Amino acid sequence: MKSLINIYCLFVPILLAASCQESNEGNPDVDLPEQENTYINPVFSPVLADPTVVKSNGYFYAYGTEDNWGNEGGHKLVPIIRSKNLVNWEFVRNAFQVKPNWKNAGGIWAPDVTQVGEEYYMYYSYSTWGDPDAGIGLAIASGPEGPFIDQGKLFLSSEIGVENSIDPFYIEDDGKKFLFWGSFHGIYAIELSADGKSVEGEKVHIGHTHLEAAYVYKKDGAYFFFGSEGSCCEGANSTYQVRVGKSNNLLGPYLDKGGNSIADGNHGEIILRSNSVNYGFAGPGHNAEIMVDDEGTEWLLYHAIPKNNPRLDNGTNRRPLMLDKLIWRDGYPTIQGQEPSVTSQKAPAFND
Repeated sequence: MKSLINIYCLFVPILLAASCQESNEGNPDVDLPEQENTYINPVFSPVLADPTVVKSNGYFYAYGTEDNWGNEGGHKLVPIIRSKNLVNWEFVRNAFQVKPNWKNAGGIWAPDVTQVGEEYYMYYSYSTWGDPDAGIGLAIASGPEGPFIDQGKLFLSSEIGVENSIDPFYIEDDGKKFLFWGSFHGIYAIELSADGKSVEGEKVHIGHTHLEAAYVYKKDGAYFFFGSEGSCCEGANSTYQVRVGKSNNLLGPYLDKGGNSIADGNHGEIILRSNSVNYGFAGPGHNAEIMVDDEGTEWLLYHAIPKNNPRLDNGTNRRPLMLDKLIWRDGYPTIQGQEPSVTSQKAPAFND
């Protein structure tokens, strides 16, 4: 059963194939798609902020920041949703049955989920707005639907020497495990222990203080750093946008097309920003892992805020899950028009 479908679907005068899509919150004047091989943003509502995605057992599983969906779903302690095609999603459960308690207060933000061996590791932020000592923890589950069992903290900001230590991203490279993290006090990376449960070695400075939401994608021997800058959570006035740098090494330096390093205060190449039209989406950012369909097309999942309906009834920012095709120009990835799509698009191709 499709979960949390926006009530706009009840008033669409077209009988949709397969199932009712999410409402076209970004542009209420554009008809929703009538065919199964098309979609329109957002692909899941009302909220899936700071998404991370993993594929397992024929499903894509997406996880988001702890949020209160108000009368559209209530409190979600890291929601899990799943889909077979990246377009039609259903709510599964909360990732945690019991909230981690190694901090006195805060929310579980920006989870990053990866299959490690036969288990599923979730690195997560534990923080609140203005938290002087945010931290990053680890939880582990035997399957992608959880429940995730907390393993405690990896580190606090004060312990690692980086203020606002949030937004973890895990990656394996050349048989080693690494964690990227950080926000408006810089992006850093550090090697993890063989079991991924502790840090080893010295941290490496990756990005300047304007970036957060680190993600690295390896393609054809090159590494592409994705980061978000601007304000994430100011409703229709949010300025979040996604930028990219390129490197020949996992630990950088990551450069823009002009050869300027993002570690030195340069912003990288912009690939996604708010719609220029007033009915689109504001603050697109904090992208998930890139997914590849059966035709080899790469897809970017991220959150954004519909300008015409930016908040839930309880004041929470409405940050639904978005989907757009990744394209490549001059050796760098981008999104068509560098803005979220607001009209019907060809859907990802999956044969299953």
